[in-house]
Amino acid sequence: MSDTLTPSGKAPRRRRGRKLRLLRALGLILGAIVAIPLVLVPVYGFVPPVSVPMLERHLTGRPVVRVWRDIEEVSDRLKAAVIMSEDGQFCRHHGVDLSALRTEIDNFLAGRDTRGASTLTMQVARNLFLTNSRSAVRKALEVPLALYIDLVLSKKRIMEIYLNIAEWGPEGQFGVVAGAEAAFGVVPDALSWERASLLAVTLPNPLVRRPGRPGPGLRRVASVIEARTRQFGTRAGCVAPGRALAL
Repeated sequence: MSDTLTPSGKAPRRRRGRKLRLLRALGLILGAIVAIPLVLVPVYGFVPPVSVPMLERHLTGRPVVRVWRDIEEVSDRLKAAVIMSEDGQFCRHHGVDLSALRTEIDNFLAGRDTRGASTLTMQVARNLFLTNSRSAVRKALEVPLALYIDLVLSKKRIMEIYLNIAEWGPEGQFGVVAGAEAAFGVVPDALSWERASLLAVTLPNPLVRRPGRPGPGLRRVASVIEARTRQFGTRAGCVAPGRALAL
């Protein structure tokens, strides 16, 4: 009897063993995914990071143009215009705009169009650790990452990273130095109101929008952001602690 039972008993054990090995492998993968941001975010407090889109272009043989620039060497007008254009509550929230996020969730559940509700910190999280694919999973991952980034890094450093990893042109221009040079042939420490606003409104779609050759529509949007920044730009003071923004 034992001769007939033993083989049949081994098969379930082998299947259980395979399942356990698979679960362990998945656990290790998930652990690595969680550990990478936990380790790298504190390091990025003083080391210039490289974004996922930069790596994707490099691995596929496409050019990447990025020159790191200290935030103090970037025009205050541009910093304020980016905040007014992309995330007006940047200095007030803790990485996630909960009010905007609740509205997005309500719209999603009701089947209405969603606008994204991505804060600058969430965009930094996506660029550093995720992909640009539009999905509910990616958005869900952005939230805890953004909260962690805001907890570990200062607003000034988050903005500095954003300005240096944001895609600012269709030919691999990353960061404000490459963006300002490609659009206007200038360095980003001395930008007029018009140029600062045009660069800021390019960010939602840098592969299509051309700040150096703006059409009427882009000029109108830039004018709105310029007016908003002139009026409310001092709300961006968290990126220049200890001094007033030179607007």
